[in-house]
Amino acid sequence: MALLTLLRRSSRLLTALALGLGLAAATLPASAQTQTPTPGLTAEQRKAVVALIRETLLQNPELIQEAMVELERRNAVAQADAQRSAVTAEMARLIDPKTSAIVGNPQGDVTLVEFMDYNCGFCKRAVEDVRLLTKDDPKLRVVIKDFPILGPDSVEASRVAVAAMAQLQGQKYFDFHNKLMATKGRINGAKALEVAKEAGADVERLKKDMDSAQTRAVIEDTVALGDRLGLTGTPAFILGDEVVFGAVGTAALKQKIDSVRKCGKATCNG
Repeated sequence: MALLTLLRRSSRLLTALALGLGLAAATLPASAQTQTPTPGLTAEQRKAVVALIRETLLQNPELIQEAMVELERRNAVAQADAQRSAVTAEMARLIDPKTSAIVGNPQGDVTLVEFMDYNCGFCKRAVEDVRLLTKDDPKLRVVIKDFPILGPDSVEASRVAVAAMAQLQGQKYFDFHNKLMATKGRINGAKALEVAKEAGADVERLKKDMDSAQTRAVIEDTVALGDRLGLTGTPAFILGDEVVFGAVGTAALKQKIDSVRKCGKATCNG
């Protein structure tokens, strides 16, 4: 992992240097720009051009910083564009009731998809935001997708939660989900079974269903979908064609919900 990180950073630095060289060349006089290395230059001429660029960068080191900032901006734009394309392509999978829990209004005019992990601290903060939005917005459909990325305990809890979808639907499932999220300490399979029992689920059936191939397939599908969308953490919300990371708060989510109603996107132009 450390080697991979180093390679990625090295690649970014080389790209930034290339951008910096381009910016440096742009600052040179027209006469100097005509000396850009070409296959026809002699070794002495290429050496002179390299020396000129090196001198320019040494005299204007801020060019490298400007290049790094521009590189980061371009990377962010490219990532956002890729995520929008992936969201559009995977919309059917995102809202598939076979792999998700549907709460709020199943026929709502706006859909909020949440990828979550029961041991994610930010998810625990965001659960109240989602609850309030669902309570205050009768036209909102919420799709909960188990995305257990924080270890074996999270996987166990998700297996129980996914299995519980066969017994608890709608508000009953949402109550179970919210109560499990409110549980203190690490949440594992045993704790999830306790909360499910309190919610009225048949525990023996849950124990059988949580180990089924179908339950495992649902979780594997969600994890693969999260990777396809470039999700690197939880919570991750999908609104319109946009991915929103983190516990951003009720107001921020509501603003994007309103935008989806207005223009079909989480961020309206103009």
